[in-house]
Amino acid sequence: MAEIRVPELAESITEGTISTWFKQVGDSVEKGENIVELETDKVNVEVISEEAGVVTELKAAEGDTVEVGSVIAIVEAGGTQKATNDASQQETSAPEEPSDHKEVKSEEEAGAVDSSSERIVATPSARRYARENGIDLSDVNSKDPRGLIRSHDVKNSQSAPSQSAAEQKPEAPKQTASNPEKPVIREKMSRRRQTIAKKLLEVSNNTAMLTTFNEVDMTNVMELRKRKKDKFQEGHNGTRLGFMSFFTKAVVAALKKYPAVNAEIDGDDLILKQFYDIGVAVSTEEGLVVPVVRDCDKKNFAEIEGSIYDLAVKARDKKLSLDDMMGGSFTITNGGVFGSLMSTPIINGTQAAILGMHSIVTRPVAIDKERMENRPMMYIALSYDHRIIDGKEAVGFLKTIKELIESPEDLLLES
Repeated sequence: MAEIRVPELAESITEGTISTWFKQVGDSVEKGENIVELETDKVNVEVISEEAGVVTELKAAEGDTVEVGSVIAIVEAGGTQKATNDASQQETSAPEEPSDHKEVKSEEEAGAVDSSSERIVATPSARRYARENGIDLSDVNSKDPRGLIRSHDVKNSQSAPSQSAAEQKPEAPKQTASNPEKPVIREKMSRRRQTIAKKLLEVSNNTAMLTTFNEVDMTNVMELRKRKKDKFQEGHNGTRLGFMSFFTKAVVAALKKYPAVNAEIDGDDLILKQFYDIGVAVSTEEGLVVPVVRDCDKKNFAEIEGSIYDLAVKARDKKLSLDDMMGGSFTITNGGVFGSLMSTPIINGTQAAILGMHSIVTRPVAIDKERMENRPMMYIALSYDHRIIDGKEAVGFLKTIKELIESPEDLLLES
């Protein structure tokens, strides 16, 4: 017998949420095969079985919060498909015992067991969902060839409730004309969305955050990119030359010039970081994540572009590891890819500042007192912790970014 436990995740993560069971009671599993996916505050983690056999018990349902080290499933070595019926009989044989049996009473009160329950074969998550939603398992149709009822079968049954179930529901209160019923959808936030909300609120409450702005003329960097992009791509195994490498290199140069922007507060101490691990915000279906490009001061443009691309693919495929997310010293976020003209980004975690990039928009710019030209312009924003960084440093940092992007040859020399 093998116990499937929640593995050690990271120093700051003590629990996770059952996102998806890949195996159910009665399913066979190979050694090293994924059995469950856990959703943590930062990434999703797949847990494998250390032993081949048959799943005989699931101790947590999808959506449950489980602590590191806790047992969440049992795999019986050399088991057979008989485990499905055995596990189900263990759950449903209670009605044969005296009526004052505590477990029988609690299930009967929940309406999850009736006189025919001995013939019902269902997973623990399906039984739990049925109990919580007042669904009679005998009314649920299973698509499993063995008749095993899974949680999605119970959920699907809600779209066509039985007449008896409808009759048991109390009549909804009548709505007055002045307070008509409005359609709403209520859904539980994912663990990651809850964490994002909590962390952003913590930053807002615990920092003296201020934002300063500037604008960048993108003409020269766009012309340089246009001239060099094909040769760059050919010389670096198909890696494309984007704008992120220019801004990342400009950030590194500015951080060296203004070290307080690369710092954080620890109690009464100020930690000035001597490394340049730059977080790059990536939008995914489950929310914003910030994987980290390591040692950007030691990487060339192609290496930075390649790292950003690889991390973005991993983020969207839900393959980011905890190591990919930890330890950034500064963050860049690009709302311009979604059409944002200007924003005030929120600082990431304990960092001192974050750079916001925005849309490139062609608009008239005064070249001198006599001339106006249409130029591709971008607003940039620096949100910073005023406890660490003074306004003069913040403005100087952003001005350095502007000057380097507008003179990309200087940026190459800085690299």
